[in-house]
Amino acid sequence: MEPAEKYAVRPVRAEEWEAVRELRLASLRDPVAPIAFLETYEDAVARPDEFWRERAGRFELDGSARQFVAEGADGLWWGAVTVRVEEPGETLMFGDPGEVRQAHLVGVYVRPGYRGSGVTEALFLAAVEWARSLAGLERVRLYVHEDNARAQGFYRRFGFVRSGGSLAVPGDPGKYEYEMVLEGQ
Repeated sequence: MEPAEKYAVRPVRAEEWEAVRELRLASLRDPVAPIAFLETYEDAVARPDEFWRERAGRFELDGSARQFVAEGADGLWWGAVTVRVEEPGETLMFGDPGEVRQAHLVGVYVRPGYRGSGVTEALFLAAVEWARSLAGLERVRLYVHEDNARAQGFYRRFGFVRSGGSLAVPGDPGKYEYEMVLEGQ
Protein backbone atom coordinates (compact mmCIF):
# COMPACT_ATOMS: atom_id res chain seq x y z
CA MET A 1 0.00 0.00 0.00
CA GLU A 2 1.21 3.49 -0.81
CA PRO A 3 1.48 6.14 1.91
CA ALA A 4 -1.66 8.21 2.48
CA GLU A 5 -0.10 11.35 1.01
CA LYS A 6 0.04 9.72 -2.43
CA TYR A 7 -3.67 9.84 -3.18
CA ALA A 8 -6.17 12.58 -3.86
CA VAL A 9 -9.88 12.71 -3.09
CA ARG A 10 -11.96 14.36 -5.78
CA PRO A 11 -15.37 14.24 -7.49
CA VAL A 12 -15.93 11.84 -10.38
CA ARG A 13 -16.00 13.32 -13.89
CA ALA A 14 -18.53 12.22 -16.54
CA GLU A 15 -15.89 10.81 -18.89
CA GLU A 16 -14.70 8.41 -16.16
CA TRP A 17 -17.65 6.05 -16.57
CA GLU A 18 -15.43 3.02 -17.18
CA ALA A 19 -13.60 3.59 -13.89
CA VAL A 20 -16.97 4.06 -12.13
CA ARG A 21 -18.05 0.67 -13.51
CA GLU A 22 -14.75 -1.06 -12.63
CA LEU A 23 -14.81 0.11 -8.99
CA ARG A 24 -18.48 -0.79 -8.60
CA LEU A 25 -17.86 -4.28 -9.95
CA ALA A 26 -14.86 -4.65 -7.62
CA SER A 27 -17.03 -3.63 -4.67
CA LEU A 28 -19.66 -6.22 -5.60
CA ARG A 29 -17.01 -8.97 -5.61
CA ASP A 30 -16.01 -8.12 -2.02
CA PRO A 31 -16.95 -10.87 0.48
CA VAL A 32 -19.22 -8.46 2.41
CA ALA A 33 -21.04 -7.26 -0.71
CA PRO A 34 -24.25 -9.18 0.09
CA ILE A 35 -24.70 -7.16 3.30
CA ALA A 36 -23.14 -3.93 2.06
CA PHE A 37 -24.92 -3.39 -1.26
CA LEU A 38 -28.45 -3.85 -2.57
CA GLU A 39 -27.16 -4.95 -5.97
CA THR A 40 -25.46 -8.12 -7.14
CA TYR A 41 -22.36 -8.43 -9.28
CA GLU A 42 -24.39 -10.34 -11.88
CA ASP A 43 -26.94 -7.52 -12.18
CA ALA A 44 -24.26 -4.81 -12.38
CA VAL A 45 -22.03 -6.57 -14.93
CA ALA A 46 -25.06 -7.05 -17.21
CA ARG A 47 -25.78 -3.31 -17.36
CA PRO A 48 -25.01 -1.69 -20.74
CA ASP A 49 -22.30 0.93 -21.17
CA GLU A 50 -24.98 3.61 -21.51
CA PHE A 51 -26.09 2.98 -17.91
CA TRP A 52 -22.55 3.65 -16.65
CA ARG A 53 -22.16 6.74 -18.88
CA GLU A 54 -25.40 8.19 -17.52
CA ARG A 55 -24.43 7.36 -13.95
CA ALA A 56 -21.03 9.04 -14.19
CA GLY A 57 -22.57 12.04 -15.96
CA ARG A 58 -25.19 12.40 -13.25
CA PHE A 59 -22.47 12.52 -10.60
CA GLU A 60 -20.74 15.41 -12.35
CA LEU A 61 -23.64 17.39 -13.77
CA ASP A 62 -26.58 16.83 -11.44
CA GLY A 63 -26.53 18.88 -8.24
CA SER A 64 -28.49 16.16 -6.43
CA ALA A 65 -25.70 13.56 -6.37
CA ARG A 66 -21.92 13.48 -6.22
CA GLN A 67 -19.47 10.60 -6.12
CA PHE A 68 -16.05 11.11 -4.56
CA VAL A 69 -13.08 8.86 -5.28
CA ALA A 70 -9.69 8.42 -3.68
CA GLU A 71 -7.28 8.18 -6.60
CA GLY A 72 -3.73 6.90 -6.18
CA ALA A 73 -0.78 8.52 -7.89
CA ASP A 74 -0.87 5.67 -10.42
CA GLY A 75 -4.50 6.46 -11.36
CA LEU A 76 -6.02 3.49 -9.49
CA TRP A 77 -9.20 4.36 -7.63
CA TRP A 78 -8.70 3.16 -4.06
CA GLY A 79 -12.28 3.77 -2.96
CA ALA A 80 -15.43 5.83 -3.34
CA VAL A 81 -18.50 7.18 -1.62
CA THR A 82 -21.63 8.62 -3.21
CA VAL A 83 -23.83 11.35 -1.75
CA ARG A 84 -27.45 11.66 -2.83
CA VAL A 85 -29.57 14.65 -1.88
CA GLU A 86 -33.06 13.62 -0.81
CA GLU A 87 -35.89 16.14 -0.93
CA PRO A 88 -39.03 16.32 1.24
CA GLY A 89 -41.90 14.37 -0.30
CA GLU A 90 -39.59 12.27 -2.48
CA THR A 91 -39.90 8.48 -2.29
CA LEU A 92 -36.53 7.44 -0.94
CA MET A 93 -34.24 4.46 -1.47
CA PHE A 94 -36.12 2.00 0.72
CA GLY A 95 -39.53 3.39 -0.21
CA ASP A 96 -39.87 5.54 2.90
CA PRO A 97 -41.19 9.07 2.29
CA GLY A 98 -38.72 11.93 2.61
CA GLU A 99 -39.59 14.36 5.37
CA VAL A 100 -36.59 16.72 5.32
CA ARG A 101 -33.90 17.83 2.89
CA GLN A 102 -31.00 15.54 3.67
CA ALA A 103 -27.88 13.96 2.25
CA HIS A 104 -27.69 10.19 2.07
CA LEU A 105 -24.29 8.51 1.84
CA VAL A 106 -24.38 5.32 -0.23
CA GLY A 107 -22.04 3.05 -2.15
CA VAL A 108 -19.19 3.24 0.36
CA TYR A 109 -16.27 1.08 -0.74
CA VAL A 110 -12.51 1.02 -0.19
CA ARG A 111 -10.35 -1.67 -1.76
CA PRO A 112 -9.07 -4.13 0.87
CA GLY A 113 -5.41 -3.09 0.55
CA TYR A 114 -6.25 0.52 1.46
CA ARG A 115 -8.59 -0.04 4.40
CA GLY A 116 -7.32 1.37 7.66
CA SER A 117 -5.07 3.88 5.85
CA GLY A 118 -7.24 6.99 6.26
CA VAL A 119 -8.82 6.72 2.82
CA THR A 120 -12.35 6.13 4.14
CA GLU A 121 -12.06 9.11 6.48
CA ALA A 122 -10.83 11.32 3.63
CA LEU A 123 -13.71 10.20 1.40
CA PHE A 124 -16.25 10.89 4.15
CA LEU A 125 -14.76 14.31 4.90
CA ALA A 126 -15.12 15.30 1.24
CA ALA A 127 -18.66 13.90 1.00
CA VAL A 128 -19.87 15.56 4.20
CA GLU A 129 -18.21 18.87 3.32
CA TRP A 130 -19.96 18.89 -0.05
CA ALA A 131 -23.30 17.94 1.54
CA ARG A 132 -23.03 20.64 4.18
CA SER A 133 -22.29 23.24 1.48
CA LEU A 134 -25.81 22.74 0.10
CA ALA A 135 -28.45 25.24 1.18
CA GLY A 136 -31.24 23.97 3.38
CA LEU A 137 -29.77 20.57 4.15
CA GLU A 138 -31.00 19.39 7.55
CA ARG A 139 -28.98 16.22 8.09
CA VAL A 140 -26.57 13.64 6.73
CA ARG A 141 -27.55 10.00 7.01
CA LEU A 142 -26.73 6.50 5.85
CA TYR A 143 -28.02 2.99 6.30
CA VAL A 144 -25.92 0.04 7.41
CA HIS A 145 -26.82 -3.65 7.55
CA GLU A 146 -27.22 -5.00 11.07
CA ASP A 147 -24.52 -7.64 10.40
CA ASN A 148 -21.93 -5.22 8.97
CA ALA A 149 -19.97 -4.63 12.18
CA ARG A 150 -16.88 -3.28 10.42
CA ALA A 151 -18.86 -0.53 8.69
CA GLN A 152 -20.85 0.28 11.83
CA GLY A 153 -17.61 0.71 13.76
CA PHE A 154 -16.19 3.16 11.23
CA TYR A 155 -19.43 5.14 11.06
CA ARG A 156 -19.52 5.49 14.86
CA ARG A 157 -15.88 6.62 14.95
CA PHE A 158 -16.66 9.21 12.28
CA GLY A 159 -19.53 10.61 14.38
CA PHE A 160 -22.63 8.82 13.11
CA VAL A 161 -25.15 7.57 15.67
CA ARG A 162 -28.16 5.33 15.26
CA SER A 163 -31.29 7.39 14.82
CA GLY A 164 -33.58 4.64 16.05
CA GLY A 165 -34.91 4.08 12.55
CA SER A 166 -34.52 0.80 10.74
CA LEU A 167 -35.90 -0.86 7.64
CA ALA A 168 -36.22 -4.47 6.59
CA VAL A 169 -33.62 -5.47 4.02
CA PRO A 170 -35.30 -5.87 0.63
CA GLY A 171 -35.46 -9.57 -0.18
CA ASP A 172 -34.52 -10.55 3.40
CA PRO A 173 -37.24 -9.21 5.73
CA GLY A 174 -35.67 -10.99 8.76
CA LYS A 175 -32.68 -8.63 8.55
CA TYR A 176 -32.51 -4.88 9.07
CA GLU A 177 -30.67 -1.82 7.84
CA TYR A 178 -30.09 0.68 10.64
CA GLU A 179 -30.32 4.36 9.90
CA MET A 180 -27.41 6.37 11.26
CA VAL A 181 -27.17 10.17 11.28
CA LEU A 182 -24.18 12.41 11.69
CA GLU A 183 -24.04 14.10 15.05
CA GLY A 184 -23.52 17.83 15.25
CA GLN A 185 -25.78 18.85 12.40
